[in-house]
Amino acid sequence: MNTHISLPPERPKRWDIFCQVIDNFGDAGVCWRLAADLGARGHHVRLYMDDASALQWMAPQGAERVSVLPWPVQAQPGEPGDVIIEAFGCEIPEAFVSAIACKHQRDPSSIVWINLEYLSAESYVERCHRLPSPIMSGPAAGMTRWFFYPGFTERTGGLLREPDLPERQRRFDRAQWRLRHGVAESDTAISLFCYEPAALPHVLKASLGQAADCRWLVTPGRAERAVRQALQSWPPAQRDGSERRIGFLPYRTQREFDELLWACDLNFVRGEDSLVRALWAGQPFIWQIYPQHDDAHHDKLHAFLDWLQAPASLRHMHAVWNGLQEPQNRPFPDKDMLDEWRACARFARDRLLRQEDLLSQFLGFVAEKS
Repeated sequence: MNTHISLPPERPKRWDIFCQVIDNFGDAGVCWRLAADLGARGHHVRLYMDDASALQWMAPQGAERVSVLPWPVQAQPGEPGDVIIEAFGCEIPEAFVSAIACKHQRDPSSIVWINLEYLSAESYVERCHRLPSPIMSGPAAGMTRWFFYPGFTERTGGLLREPDLPERQRRFDRAQWRLRHGVAESDTAISLFCYEPAALPHVLKASLGQAADCRWLVTPGRAERAVRQALQSWPPAQRDGSERRIGFLPYRTQREFDELLWACDLNFVRGEDSLVRALWAGQPFIWQIYPQHDDAHHDKLHAFLDWLQAPASLRHMHAVWNGLQEPQNRPFPDKDMLDEWRACARFARDRLLRQEDLLSQFLGFVAEKS
């Protein structure tokens, strides 16, 4: 049973979300999905970003009741919203902090300040979720920020999931999508959204050499550049034959990206936002975790695979893809192995669907603190 109390807010709130972009697709993707879902549920959102360029193709249509604004550097930022979200540990400019403090002094119940943390399956998430973080100095001294941790268990903040997502998936015509993109129903369709994994040339060769029906769909940006670089090192005859089975995709909106994951038989994803979307897709996936210089991401990856209850073959593929093990000329997963991975993914999705989504928990938390 979910331990969180989700009380509906008394009225639509005004939300200020702050996002400093480290990885355009991940940080912007999470914050935009959160903002758009808030707008769809009747709330008003100002999304402050220091680099909103990815939204030009990720969400060109915008969203109702959502305004995207540049990072606030003005001395007079105006009246803060009812809820302040610092995404991924970014620090709000001091002028805006002063405005928050002034509003709090007038009415302490008029503002809720939340630090939205990174997604992890590690044990500390359950311990730290919803904990207070008293502010000891600066203009906001005496106020409290609250930690809010997304996660995979009922004792965390859950995952972003729009209310209409299951119905969108139910209506999705997979066969028509594949037909439009030149993918036969019998093909093994593989989507690629990655950084630059060292194992990529090996995985490409193993898949294209092993399965005549293998079809890669490569997203633009870093994934496309990594694939093209890998192909350049192959003999011309091998490269020419392989390129006919690799499709380089244009930029896609977030909803179109979701459909790509639904349509494919195996999804290589990266970072946070696309991992969550791969989980909702219920198809086999390999996650490339954001690499950290001190290798702290290794523990994070193992914790996620433990939660996922990943079979040994899926664990091994994650280790290879994330540089924890050498490929050692292992064959590419066959259909039986993909079936096993699909069963694992759908069991994980079923568990998550029984939990409350992140935004619903946000709304309940804000109602408690207001």
